Amino acid sequence: MSQPLVGMDLHDLREALGPDQPQYRARQVYDALYRRHVPDLVHITTLPAQVRQDLSARHSLGLPEIARRYQSADGTRRYLLRLDDGKTVETVLMPEGERDTICISSQVGCPVDCKFCMTALLGLERSLTAGEIVGQVLVVVRDNHLRQDGGRLNIVIMGQGEPLLNLPNVVKATRILLDPDGFALSPRRITVSTAGIIPKIEELGREPVRPRLAISLNASTEEQRREIMPLTRKYHLADLIAACKAYPLRPWEKLTFEYVLLKGVNDADADARRVAKLLAHLNAKVNLIALNPGPEIPFETPAPERVAAFQQIVRRSLPCFLRKPRGLDIFAACGQLKRVAEPPQIALL
Repeated sequence: MSQPLVGMDLHDLREALGPDQPQYRARQVYDALYRRHVPDLVHITTLPAQVRQDLSARHSLGLPEIARRYQSADGTRRYLLRLDDGKTVETVLMPEGERDTICISSQVGCPVDCKFCMTALLGLERSLTAGEIVGQVLVVVRDNHLRQDGGRLNIVIMGQGEPLLNLPNVVKATRILLDPDGFALSPRRITVSTAGIIPKIEELGREPVRPRLAISLNASTEEQRREIMPLTRKYHLADLIAACKAYPLRPWEKLTFEYVLLKGVNDADADARRVAKLLAHLNAKVNLIALNPGPEIPFETPAPERVAAFQQIVRRSLPCFLRKPRGLDIFAACGQLKRVAEPPQIALL
């Protein structure tokens, strides 16, 4: 199988082109891939025809194929993307006013067995390459004619998978997406979410080019978190908070803590007070997510007034926001990505 070009950085592209080509040829390919979003190698018209032909003989472009698009009533689109080996992942576009957010996957399936998440039911099939991570963004941007300038576009690595268990590829993809000469996204506009892989949080903090960090908290005590996030048996809550305290935030940056509210499990006033106390000494904000239900998930969504009461308590101590569910009718919301083939009541494009 030919090696894909998407996912290569400038150094990789120079090697792909070979020693007989001037170095600026690599820059031309890099620009075509990540700034102009060419759909095919034929469209890299800055290259001489013979160079294009030679490159095509040895390499594929490597973009995932759109297998299905699902359109939600609220404007959200869920993409089922087919990779070169036939495996599929999901990517979600959430337009809102003048801003667009693309939620991308880092693995096929997920190894972290969170009990409230449909993706966990898949298990892990494999990690994605840097090209497959970047490719999701390029496909959705081109398919929807999105602009990436002016702070309109956000990328969240919160789809299928635990990104920090695929850290080298996530970091390489991030460097391409944030490169001013590449995709040129602002560092403020890309966020990676982890269930709490402590050694990898420390490793990410040492990267000179990195996304913002979000932590999936979802509980106010060690025992509670262990029940709904078995990962806590290995990476304890107290150690996670210590790693967050040590994390080297940039001057403009806050940590984000995500908290999925489960009816009668972690949504009491006492939980809210414990969350506020737990995060009191961190430069952080909290995003609340009322559970997005799905088949085989043994939890219920709290009533809106319970969610509001929880938010009000946390908000006394630190910024706390309620994340509005998007794409519920097409199983595109947070925790629902399980490659469901035919969600009910959808329009298939």
